Amino acid sequence: MPKIDPAQVPERKGSGYPAPFDEPVRARIRQALGDAGGLTDFGVNLMHLPPGAWSSQRHWHTREDEFTYVLSGELVLVTDAGERLLRAGDCAAFPKNLADGHHLVNRGTETAVYLDIGSRHDDDTCSYVDIDLHLPPGGRYVHKDGTPYGDPA
Repeated sequence: MPKIDPAQVPERKGSGYPAPFDEPVRARIRQALGDAGGLTDFGVNLMHLPPGAWSSQRHWHTREDEFTYVLSGELVLVTDAGERLLRAGDCAAFPKNLADGHHLVNRGTETAVYLDIGSRHDDDTCSYVDIDLHLPPGGRYVHKDGTPYGDPA
């Protein structure tokens, strides 16, 4: 497989969350390095998180492991256990099916850069612990009661 030049990998800004849940994630920039390399079993994303931005809403997965490695800057890891500061060289792991909502917040003054690595499973479910949002298999966000976003009540 040829060398991947991150400068040639498209940047995607924001998230697919429905409003208003997309607000704290709008400035996040993701480059899908794993996709650029043809990986299918797991994803590798180069993430840029400007000051004030969140990596995601707090969440956990039923079938997907996640791993984060901070390359530069500082991030606050928020979990059910509280907050921990992560700096360049620090990492965190989030095993599948562990109901501990997590996300990263940049409370610093410079853009933080990190690798976000995770397995891929079509039958994964993602639970968002602080908000009325759920992601069942199939990739369409729903309310926790199962009602799709954007559909009439």
